[in-house]
Amino acid sequence: MKKLQLLFCLLVLNITLHAQSLKDSVQVTTIQQQVDLKDFEIRSESGAFVVYSNNLQGNASIQLNGESKPLSFTNGKATLKVETDKKGGLFYAESANTNKLYHLSKKENSRSKHIPLWLSLLPPLIAIVFALIFKEVTVSLFLGIWSGAFIAGGMRWTSFFYWIESIWKVVSEYVTSSLQDSGHISVIVFSLLIGGLVAIISKNGGMAGVVASLSKYAQTARSTQFVTWILGIAIFFDDYANTLIVGNTMRSATDKFRISREKLAYIVDSTAAPVSAIAFITTWIGAELGYIGDGMAKIEMANSMTPYAIFLQSLKYAFYPVLTLFFILVIIYTRKDYGAMFKAELRARSTGQVSPARTSDEDEPDMEDLSPVKNAPNKWQYAVIPILTVIFVTIYGLLHTGFESINDSLRAANEGALYGWGYTWDNMASLAGDGSSGFFNKLGNLIGASDSYVALLWSSLSGVIVALAMTVFGRIMSLFDTMHWMVTGFKTMLPAIIILTLAWALAITTDQLHTADFLSSALQDNIHPYAVPALIFVLSAGIAFSTGSSWSTMAILYPIAIPTTWAICNAYGLSPDASFEILLCSISTVLAASVLGDHCSPISDTTILSSLATDCNHIDHVKTQLPYALTVGIVSIIGITVSIILGGGWMVCLLILLLSMGILVLLVHKLGKKIPPEFENNLL
Repeated sequence: MKKLQLLFCLLVLNITLHAQSLKDSVQVTTIQQQVDLKDFEIRSESGAFVVYSNNLQGNASIQLNGESKPLSFTNGKATLKVETDKKGGLFYAESANTNKLYHLSKKENSRSKHIPLWLSLLPPLIAIVFALIFKEVTVSLFLGIWSGAFIAGGMRWTSFFYWIESIWKVVSEYVTSSLQDSGHISVIVFSLLIGGLVAIISKNGGMAGVVASLSKYAQTARSTQFVTWILGIAIFFDDYANTLIVGNTMRSATDKFRISREKLAYIVDSTAAPVSAIAFITTWIGAELGYIGDGMAKIEMANSMTPYAIFLQSLKYAFYPVLTLFFILVIIYTRKDYGAMFKAELRARSTGQVSPARTSDEDEPDMEDLSPVKNAPNKWQYAVIPILTVIFVTIYGLLHTGFESINDSLRAANEGALYGWGYTWDNMASLAGDGSSGFFNKLGNLIGASDSYVALLWSSLSGVIVALAMTVFGRIMSLFDTMHWMVTGFKTMLPAIIILTLAWALAITTDQLHTADFLSSALQDNIHPYAVPALIFVLSAGIAFSTGSSWSTMAILYPIAIPTTWAICNAYGLSPDASFEILLCSISTVLAASVLGDHCSPISDTTILSSLATDCNHIDHVKTQLPYALTVGIVSIIGITVSIILGGGWMVCLLILLLSMGILVLLVHKLGKKIPPEFENNLL
């Protein structure tokens, strides 16, 4: 009996201890789910990695690089098993309230380095600050990448060789990685082909023919400015070509009617970038899609759309580019100016001195020669037909790849059944399974399923082939000369491609260092989602002003702004539809505000080119354009904020856009002044 009693007591004790162990395990798991990561610390001890956490006992887990790692705590200490080598790697620990970044490596002994997440801001900040100091983007981006490589490598301050190795990694790791992405390569090839196309149609006289066809409508000062505005919109595919061609061609016409060079430079500069930024087929679109695609890859969305479809959807919030084009038209129609621009126009009309230059040396342009070759026919067909080829082949490519994508999904779901384009279009609502109907809904689904990179490559190559064939068979240039100018066009795109590649590499460093995650966690409790677009607008304009480059601004901000906006919206519990509208607004805002900062920046390439092409003193161009750009910028930031507060959507944005246009008309009416009649000299 005593043996049975002893056995029973031991059994009860064992059950009690086991129950207590289970209770402790459950408590640890519960605590681990609720505890902040500030209570965790990863250290290296005796060749191993150890996690310390508040004297926890029993089983728990930690999220490391998105993977749950089991831990067994004894007196608040647990061994962490991770795979790494002597070079080491980054490990991102996540919890509900706090995240931490570690660099863990093994050589003879283990090495653990906690990297404060605020350091993830240094690479883009260094790129911005040094761009402001050096007034040069390429070196600044390189320094930003170098700083990111040094931080991501564990910040080995005492190792001189590691400093050198981190410089080598800029090219060997980050630049090469940015060029291994097929989408990035597509953007580069597309940009090269468009550059070659622009060169061919400029040298064969096609662009000069387009300009000549419109120049005959310039009969007064106002109509001459209007023709300049039309040309700025017509040459939509490249802002550099726009600036150089329109500025050089219309300068003699505007001089004839005593229009100041400052006004000409403003019209040229403020039509070039805005129209190139929002047009469907431009040298900008490839970079924009690349940046948007990289940013969207960082978030999870139920509505999976291609970068091209997202770009099209976001255009309803592109207030600044649209309002800038409208504002120029208001200035031209009302014949009213204000600020430094009015003084420039008054000087030109009253004295005939159209240029602000004080000496002939300042008045001498120095730029690339885009004039047609000798004996070129200067016919508009040689430019319009290749450009239309690019447009129509792009449309075909989007439709073709869209239908193929949808049909591939349908064939997989229906055991290889074949569907034609017509059948797929007519039955898209039922076949797609999303209940969508109507022309625009179907078109949205179709473009959303398309491969925009393939479409752009097809179209740019087709445009080059058509331009080359028309030039050679039209006996304007030999095949050798045509190919020479096409390659010259490729070369003109090289600076942009270098910036683009370095920007992609910088985005890789911000991704490794979880910059977006840090900003998301830092801002999501401190800023309301509806204020995010306005904040991004100010930040984007400031970066573009500092760097003088819209492209580098988009490269820096898109990978950060997109996931940050999405995280803030989710943290506030907004509906998916409302979050998506704010996301679209943020995407469009980065683009629009970077153009604003570009317009205001004295170190902007397009601003400098506008001064050169119009033979205008550069500082005078900046001084006269700045008030106009800021006027439109202030109205734009108010417009997008009100649009988002009202729920967004095409109809709301259209109404707010029309209201913003009315405000601009009132501002010009109140602030602007006309040139006195005695100085007009019948040049209206």
